[in-house]
Amino acid sequence: YMALYAAGIIFFCFFYTAVVFNPEETSENLKKNGGFIPGIRPGKNTADYLDYVLTRITVVGAAYLAFVCVLPEYVMAQTSLPIFFLGGTSLLIVVNVTVDTVTQIQSHLLALQYGDLLKKAKLKGGRRKR
Repeated sequence: YMALYAAGIIFFCFFYTAVVFNPEETSENLKKNGGFIPGIRPGKNTADYLDYVLTRITVVGAAYLAFVCVLPEYVMAQTSLPIFFLGGTSLLIVVNVTVDTVTQIQSHLLALQYGDLLKKAKLKGGRRKR
């Protein structure tokens, strides 16, 4: 079960990455907008480089996700302790929700600071009189 679980995680990491990110399209967008990667020629070489980097990052990310999800399952199987709240998937969800909540709090605090700054500056819109 755990090997199939890990294989499924790794497969879907690669599948999702292949569906979401297209190196050829990204390299063409870079080329059209005048962007480039230093040391890499625009066009096919950029697409090949992006694909190479994306594959390496996905391998590391998929291995990490598989490890985080399978380790609690392995510990539960070896110790026979029902610690479902510490499972890998629930742990990922809790961390993601926490990070998202902190980001939202920071954006609200920043918006309040800008609001106070605008009130202190007494900026007025519209045209100035001459």
